[in-house]
Amino acid sequence: MKLSGQVAIVTGAAGGIGRASVLTFAHEGAKVTAVDVNAAGGAETLALAGEQGSEAVFEHADIRDEAQVKALVDRTVARWGRLDILFNNAGVVLVKPLEEMTEAEWDNLMSVNLKAMFFACKHVIPHMRRKGGGAILNMGSIGSFTGQLNTPAYIASKGAVALFTKSLALDYGRDKIRVNCICPGITNTPMLREHMGYGEHGEENIRKRLARVPLGKILEPADVARAALYLVSSDSAGITGITHVIDGGLLAAAEYNVPLEEE
Repeated sequence: MKLSGQVAIVTGAAGGIGRASVLTFAHEGAKVTAVDVNAAGGAETLALAGEQGSEAVFEHADIRDEAQVKALVDRTVARWGRLDILFNNAGVVLVKPLEEMTEAEWDNLMSVNLKAMFFACKHVIPHMRRKGGGAILNMGSIGSFTGQLNTPAYIASKGAVALFTKSLALDYGRDKIRVNCICPGITNTPMLREHMGYGEHGEENIRKRLARVPLGKILEPADVARAALYLVSSDSAGITGITHVIDGGLLAAAEYNVPLEEE
């Protein structure tokens, strides 16, 4: 198993990529602290982990609050005696033009998508340094590289995550702490549905988006979780400071639009 004996924290663990990553990491031998503000979703994640015979606990926490983040990190170390992996996965999207956005909306998005990473890294890194190293993975996006209609706050946050990652990789490389950023494309998560819309209208929007994807398919959370596993395991021991794109080829071309064939 790739993560045997290791301890991981995964934020945004109540569903989507976070849930898939908890299950993937735990299946590979890690003890996992699954973190989310959504207690019901977190309980479902734990139940699934239990069904596969994995060891995981749920921490109900608001990661916008530094005190809560520090407390869950300290409890994780007290529970299992070490901390090897941090996956800053939690994130939110806001589909709204800039001039219609309130200060509170901007601040909330930045708090979840960026400031919470600062809190988690700040309190995890000392434990990793004492242990002799670790792996931090931050959730970026294809929006870390390019603009996108009607999501200026989201894109600003994801661009910042990419360079935050590179800076930490430089600062903590000598401590044997690797820091990388994973950048998914069109992935079948609740956040995508919120962005694209629901029902027939949402499905049509997704089909139009997929026309720009060479592989022509939507990613599943497990696809991203497998890439995350690579970046936090010893398979990627020589890799730090990268933005790892998993997007079905979406960013490979300036021009690509091939409508999907009707099934």
